[in-house]
Amino acid sequence: MIIIIDALNKHEFTGVLDEMFKLRARVFAGRLGWEVHVENGREIDQFDALDPAYVVGLDEEGHVISCVRALQTTGPHMLSDVFSAILDGEPPLRSARLWESTRFCVDTQRLGRGRGPNTVSHATCELMIGSLEFAMNSGIEDIVTVIDPVMDRVLKRSDCAPHGYVGKTVPMGKVPAMAALLDCTPERIGRIRAFAGIEHDVFATEEQLARLRDKPAAPAEQNVVSLSGARTRRAVENTGAEGSRIAEYLMEQVRDSATSSEYEAARALIDRLSKREEFRSLERLIERAQH
Repeated sequence: MIIIIDALNKHEFTGVLDEMFKLRARVFAGRLGWEVHVENGREIDQFDALDPAYVVGLDEEGHVISCVRALQTTGPHMLSDVFSAILDGEPPLRSARLWESTRFCVDTQRLGRGRGPNTVSHATCELMIGSLEFAMNSGIEDIVTVIDPVMDRVLKRSDCAPHGYVGKTVPMGKVPAMAALLDCTPERIGRIRAFAGIEHDVFATEEQLARLRDKPAAPAEQNVVSLSGARTRRAVENTGAEGSRIAEYLMEQVRDSATSSEYEAARALIDRLSKREEFRSLERLIERAQH
């Protein structure tokens, strides 16, 4: 199910927002290794202070499994202020009917593979449908979104190929980045629904919303961004089964840390092992264990 959280109702869904920021930290800092600001286990940047709208996907138990942020382009936004190199000298796109979509992510740890419910593919398509329907109903005609080549392929596979691109493709961290344009039309939404086999209303009912309101926020967590830091970036290869099992075990210890001391103990073990010759590919193994 999909819910929309904005400046008018964010005080009712503080727990959902908290879980969403934690998911963003795990994805963008932990899995993708982006240079984003993570504090107490939450990824929050300056654009979150501008009262954007969040499209959030939840499973039947109310856990956040996907999210994306929608921001007006008439003011500060990421393509104009962070990814301006993509524009290649062209002025930023600004229109009341053009919004920017950023921080699109899905919880690959909680969801399974395949095409049915509770899968990455289903959650991705449901989030796309919810985002486009919300935008269309809000009078938004187009969405501009900064994506990498993987997400570009996801859009094309799900019959949601961009109708155009802005600027040029530039290197951003570990992957190239490009700005894509998506029109908010019933035709595009219909193609995604047909691809995913989703015919029902994706938005939460009033009864479901009532259960989600005032969901308690989780205790503060230790900053997870250091998992992608230099101390775990070691050289040589080790792709054996034993190394994979150790990487999975270490990721479980980090994910299940309930206190700062538990987190520090897990991280210290990672640091110690990464200095040993046979485990110097630990970062690569940990990244593999997250998928």
